[in-house]
Amino acid sequence: MQTLVAFIVGLVFGLGLLLSGMTDPGKVQGFLDLAGAWDPSLAFVMGGGIAVGLFAFALAKRRTRSFLDGAMQLPKATQIDRRLVLGSLTFGIGWGLAGFCPGPGLVSMASGELKGLVFVVAMVAGMLVYEWIERLRAQKPPRHA
Repeated sequence: MQTLVAFIVGLVFGLGLLLSGMTDPGKVQGFLDLAGAWDPSLAFVMGGGIAVGLFAFALAKRRTRSFLDGAMQLPKATQIDRRLVLGSLTFGIGWGLAGFCPGPGLVSMASGELKGLVFVVAMVAGMLVYEWIERLRAQKPPRHA
């Protein structure tokens, strides 16, 4: 049942991205072009997502199990640290350059767009490099001051 629900939710999300035009890198880059032909439509899509997320997280915080009886696993971190800031900057730069973030990139790839495929391959390569670096960091003995 969880797999079916995940598939349906992913399908609705992907259709929403297609219908809103968010799989078009030009739409994203138009939103980021504040000094040129600025396109504010992405702000409305993001606002809608934030509004839904606020209610969903408020409800999730009050529950111990998901609606399909899975364990509720919410983030525990509350601090803004160096890794969060650097990760956010890396994500934002990649988003601005490519015009894709993971969801629209996957939808674009699945719809046969070469740009989407290139983005997803680069995204997966970045994830693998991150995992490799994390493994190297875990193997290093701690430095003593």
